[in-house]
Amino acid sequence: MKGYEAVAEALKQCVETIYTVPGYPVTEIGALVSAKVVTNEKTALEYALGDSLSGRRSCVIVKNVGMNALCDPLINATTQGLISGVVIIAGDDPEAHFSQNAQDSRYFGELAQCPVIEPDNETLFAAVASAFEASERFSRVAILRVTPALLNDEVTYVEVVQMIRHGRLADPDLTIAGRVARADKGTAGLFAWAERSPLNRIRGGEIGVGAVGGESQIAIAYPPPSFPSGSRIIEIGRPFLREHQQLLPPKAGKSSERFADRGFFRTFCSGCPFKPLFSLLKERKMKVIPDIGCSLLLMNPPYSIGIAGYCLGSSIAIAAQSTGVAVIGDGALLHSGINSLIDSKEKELPLLVLVLANRRMAMTGGQDVPDIKPYLSWADPVEIAAEDTEALSEVLSLPESDIKVIIVRGVCPEEAEYEKVEC
Repeated sequence: MKGYEAVAEALKQCVETIYTVPGYPVTEIGALVSAKVVTNEKTALEYALGDSLSGRRSCVIVKNVGMNALCDPLINATTQGLISGVVIIAGDDPEAHFSQNAQDSRYFGELAQCPVIEPDNETLFAAVASAFEASERFSRVAILRVTPALLNDEVTYVEVVQMIRHGRLADPDLTIAGRVARADKGTAGLFAWAERSPLNRIRGGEIGVGAVGGESQIAIAYPPPSFPSGSRIIEIGRPFLREHQQLLPPKAGKSSERFADRGFFRTFCSGCPFKPLFSLLKERKMKVIPDIGCSLLLMNPPYSIGIAGYCLGSSIAIAAQSTGVAVIGDGALLHSGINSLIDSKEKELPLLVLVLANRRMAMTGGQDVPDIKPYLSWADPVEIAAEDTEALSEVLSLPESDIKVIIVRGVCPEEAEYEKVEC
């Protein structure tokens, strides 16, 4: 079978949900696995992260430039963590045959501190299984880089041997700095994993990377394994391995700060107009996906109803595949959440979207935000005043439908500041 057929066959054995934004050279893979076509790559990865939170392995198939669109949730997933494996199949076009550039997706691994595997025709099936195992073991997304040289090569079928693990989210009592330190410790482990991986076959002499043959073979591009000094490295695209020969793991010993160590956590302003809504959500024991912005504080006491927050505009797609309830600010919705809202609406996904409409970017200094309503008329939103607890309670009691968009309007007090609550 051809390489693209082998990738599809391996995915069928390893994964439960697959999303794609078609493009050369991976369009055929998406078609062979009946991947769900998504509006953009960022939304696709957010769907996959939602599946991960629900215990489903998921895959996203994109071309090289699609990596640009999804790098926000990709990077933040390393800090936030995940549950079930998420793998990105990144199709690079190094000769720019059908792409606007010839970028090399391996650099995203360094940026996001996530494993990058570039298999050859002998390791392709094992590499797909290893990518999911590494994603779960190190609680971050894994990238599998493929190029036309591999996808058009002949590959012999090998039975996929899977190891199912369970990743974990960052502990809710870790500060952001503590979560970063936790992720760094995982990255240090990632370096050791790359060094021991049987996917690499380093015997000296000329070393090929991925689909390039050699006396030795490297399949783990990031973190790069050690190899003899002076070796001739042959790779497709940029000289990634040659550039990263001296790359070191993060320094060990940095403590993972907790709120108790810091002495306080942050919560909403004392005059926050949306507190009645938050109290209702907590009373009903509703678990939500908060967005980046004020709603992220729903992960902290006294509410503690937020499951995970990945990046700006991400809550809608993630909630659509997990809790079914997204809380997002009007600024975040306009920033990039609206793409996911459109896609979720088209797919008729059961979802409650609570839009905190205060017409300001409260977390970054109170900058003005356009009124969200004119841009949501197609979604038939319901408007409710933030203080109208009766109407809010009623809408939270409605049965599930394909999608409900509730614009909760409130006015933030001037000069308001987040409260610090001592631990």
